This record gives sequence, structure tokens and C-alpha cells, in this order.
Amino acid sequence: MADALIFDHVRTPRGRGKKDGSLHEVPAVRLAAGVLEEIRDRNTLDTAQVDDVVLGCVDPIGEAGGDVARAAVFAAGYDQSVPGIQINRFCASGLDAVNFGAAQVMSGQHDLVVAGGVESMSRIGIGASGGAWPVDPQVALPSYFMPQGVSADLIATKYGFTRDDVDAYAAESQRRAAHAWDQGYFSRSVTPVKDINGLTILDRDEHMRPETDMQSLASLNASFEMMGAMGGFDAVAIQAHPELEKLRHVHHAGNSSGIVDGASAILIGNRRAGRKAGLTPRARIKAFANIGSEPALMLTGPVDVTEKLLASAKMSLSDIDLFEINEAFASVVLRYRQAFDLDADIVNVNGGAIALGHPLGATGAMILGTVLDELERRDLNTALVTLCIGAGMGTATIIERV
Repeated sequence: MADALIFDHVRTPRGRGKKDGSLHEVPAVRLAAGVLEEIRDRNTLDTAQVDDVVLGCVDPIGEAGGDVARAAVFAAGYDQSVPGIQINRFCASGLDAVNFGAAQVMSGQHDLVVAGGVESMSRIGIGASGGAWPVDPQVALPSYFMPQGVSADLIATKYGFTRDDVDAYAAESQRRAAHAWDQGYFSRSVTPVKDINGLTILDRDEHMRPETDMQSLASLNASFEMMGAMGGFDAVAIQAHPELEKLRHVHHAGNSSGIVDGASAILIGNRRAGRKAGLTPRARIKAFANIGSEPALMLTGPVDVTEKLLASAKMSLSDIDLFEINEAFASVVLRYRQAFDLDADIVNVNGGAIALGHPLGATGAMILGTVLDELERRDLNTALVTLCIGAGMGTATIIERV
């Protein structure tokens, strides 16, 4: 198989996913077009050489619907020969878009692909596209459907994480993210979002709260306690895990991922395409995998898919220099570290979605780019990127520098 090489990556800053967020005025297609334009311009790319644009989008409806990837190709002024496809695997959509593009290159079917994702959560609310999983009894009952926050609390209860544990993790995520911004670690990859006149709308992640500490987090009420009790979801969790007497609700807005807007793009191709375009490869996509996991715990898929991926790649944990796992909720990362006995110093070293936010369809590609930059900064070689996924799934990718 051909090597799937990463030549470049960019992302927008993450804007607060509310009506007063800086990116609320920018439709999803414009966010996506912006990163496509940046990938083209900074690599002096002849877009007629791009074989496909693959974008993740979790709520592809309304202005983000109808194949937002092809619409972004038009909006970015790419050659009309460039097709586009939108894919959805919930929170892993952006990483799956990268894996999808890598597979096209590795199989020899395509030479050069742009992959990434987009989500405008301030304009199209989470869950707006609907689906059978939460509402069709034939689907919901056997999958022990419950809101993800209740599932995160189930993980905390089952694996022994206290409110102090998850709050301490959240405070550290904020500290690491603020330090990364202050030190300029993101400056190479974050492209400002500009308006039609070329004026900058946003050039820095705006969800961060660097002043966060244990005291401020302690003042927040658990977000999913009433939902669990009044909605009956605690009972669903106990039915799935009868070894537990009751759920301990520990998650809230401060230790859960932030709702934000944003887009990301990664330029992937084989060596022939790179030479033709005058591109220098930065990394190779070594391996990737997907898996289904227990739907009640739901968010432990990263553990399962990491085991699967390492086995298929004939690698061990000691071969990985840095780990990047999406901070959907604090307990997700704490369970991952616990399962593999990982040192906190090699996991999410520049913070994560608790501090920076989680633009659902874009996050997977964003965090892959973040860890690639960090590998280069530290002169390390190999990283593993993974995300938990609604309905109990996991996606993971291993990259190595070249």
C-alpha cells in the first residue's frame, strides 16, 4: 500500500457555541471554506490536483446539510473537478474523515485528499438532525439509551472517580490550554476567521477560562442529576450495571466539553502527489481502527479501540510518545489513563475540549493536528489519537513523523 502522508493541517479558533459567540454569524459552509482556502493558499496548491474533500459534520441539516463538503469546495473556489463528501460518526467524524481520506490514498485510488470537519453549534443545535437512537424503542431499549452526561457519571461511579477527581482534571485542562496559547504552540495551525471585508472576527479560542480553579468548579451543580432521576436514566444505568447501587453525579459544565463552532482541514497524499505539488511530508498515518463498545457505558470506546488498534498495528503502549483523547467529559480521560496506567504528562499535554471546546464534526481532525505539532515541538515520533462516540463506539489513529 502507498503511504498516506500528512503535508499540512489548519483549524479555525473555536468560537463559543452560543448566539453571543464570535462565530455565530458565520455559517458552517463558510467555516469549512475558510480552512480549505488556507490549506490551498499556504501550500500554493493547484486544487485541480485534489481528488476529494472529506468533511465530518454531526448535524448536517439546514445550511450545513446537503453535503456541506461539496458546498465548501464551491465557496472556497476550488476547481470544479474536486468532489466532496460529508460523513458522520458522531464525535469521531473529523478523525474518521481523515481515516477515510487516508484509506483512499493508501489503496491507491486517490493521490491527494483534504479531510477534516466542521460544526456550527451556535447556529444548528446539537441533536438537530434527530435519529432513531434516542426515540425508537426498538433501538433505544437494547442500547440502554441515556444522555451522554449520565453515561459519563456512570463511568465515574463504576471506576471510582470523585467530584474532586473530575474537577481537578478540568482545572488542569484549562491550565494546559492557556499555557499552550501563551507559549504560541497553536500559532502555526490556527487560521483566523475573517468577514467578507477581510477583517478578523476571531483569532483565538474563546471558550477557555484560564482562571478556573477547584473553588470555582465546586460552586457548579451537577448537570445530569435531575435528568438521571426525573428522566429515569439512573434506573437505565443501574439496569445495565446492577452491581452499582446508585449513580454518583459529578459532571457539570466546567468538567465537560464546551459547545463551540469551528472547522479543520488536513492535507493528505502519497509521495508522488507530494513531489508534484512541491510539498514536504510531516507525518505518516500508520494505522487506524473503529470499534463498537458497551452502549450503556458508551464513552469507554477509546479503551477498546486502542487495544484493537495496537494489536492490529503490532505495537505496544510503550511505542506511543503522546496520547490525545477527546475530553468529552473528564471521566472519559481519567478512565483511559486508568485502564492503561498512563502518565498524565503524555496525555492531552496542551489541554483539550473541556478548555477549548468540542465542535463535534471537526474535533477529531483538530486534535490530530494538535498532537502532530506537539510531536514536532518535542522532537518525538509517534502519537495515538482517539475519541469516544455516542451510542458506544471508538475511533483511533496512529501517526508517526517522517
